[in-house]
Amino acid sequence: MKKVIQHRQDRVAALDTKNINSILLIQLGDIGDVVLTLPCIRALRENFPEANLIVAVRDKTDELIEDCPWADGVISVNKQKRGLTKQIAYQKGFFLSLRKFHFDLTIDMRTGTRGAILTFLSGARQKIGYHSMNGKLWRNRIFTHLYLDEYNPLQHVAEYHLNLLTAYGLTTENIWPEIHVPHERHQNAATLFKQEKIPLDQPAIIIQPFSLWEYKEWGTDKYAHLIDWITSKYRFPVVLTGSPGETRRASEIMDMCGRGVYDLVGKTSIGTFSAILKRSRLFIGADSSGMHISGAVGTPTVTIFGPSSPVSWVPKGEQHLIIHKDFPCVPCRQKGCQDRGISRCIEELTVEEVRTTVEKQLLHLSPKFKRTDSKLPRAHP
Repeated sequence: MKKVIQHRQDRVAALDTKNINSILLIQLGDIGDVVLTLPCIRALRENFPEANLIVAVRDKTDELIEDCPWADGVISVNKQKRGLTKQIAYQKGFFLSLRKFHFDLTIDMRTGTRGAILTFLSGARQKIGYHSMNGKLWRNRIFTHLYLDEYNPLQHVAEYHLNLLTAYGLTTENIWPEIHVPHERHQNAATLFKQEKIPLDQPAIIIQPFSLWEYKEWGTDKYAHLIDWITSKYRFPVVLTGSPGETRRASEIMDMCGRGVYDLVGKTSIGTFSAILKRSRLFIGADSSGMHISGAVGTPTVTIFGPSSPVSWVPKGEQHLIIHKDFPCVPCRQKGCQDRGISRCIEELTVEEVRTTVEKQLLHLSPKFKRTDSKLPRAHP
């Protein structure tokens, strides 16, 4: 069931597209959510080429919008803890900076309360959002246009986000995310590689073992064995990536590996991370931000899936391969087995199973890729 709900009975459901000079799109989700919202930003630009288009995101993702060619500006939202006086000053400054844009149209891509409050504060005369079924009736009353969309599990999330715009006639033919990496980001990535003594003469293999959700992770020891096999067999650098909070576990992997692997965990901004993935041959890892960004910059991927559905999340294209256990319960779309935070379908996935798919991808990407007969020193048998 999909329908447009008109909250105010005295107004027609159709969107008034005249005299829209300033637009605010709000996406306060995680990195992957912002990447999958990029087609919506593009659709707004194509439908309102002269409008001032501002995007509000959480501060950790603002560089994705700074680099987006279809957005004119970004509003960075953070939840930093402050004292009462500083908090009042911050909120006042935020409100004033928001209102200076004089928004005509605001679109909230989520059903949470923070985005709804931001929508209200925007002062836009037209406000589009999803109809919330969680009982917070005040939230629904904020919007002039509400859209009720029961998510289809066979639909990609990027398409689901676009439903909110297409319901009001705001369409685009470019429905898959694209990230355009500016020259400055490429320079930053090259500088970082030089600092970390990562070879620049050939594309690297990027491995992101970690996720915001541990039930999606395969295990540090298994990744170490996979890296051991890759660096023993092929002539290219392997680079670990991740967030600052994952440095300890990255060190555990590094301790189990020999030469040929480099640690960039916690050392990149999201913009530089995009540039690193753009210059790389292949991304390997969990269902995470790295997979989404790799797909958006055009880098092939091998992604380990468990409870989450590849149909909903994996980048589109034959260059993106997935690995998952052939269990009847996969995907269960829960946070681990019975929502217990542990995924048997990932824990029982062997190194050999993952290695088979990785090698298939490597040979497809570069049939003449050189192998080495000499073994590099290993820290584990």
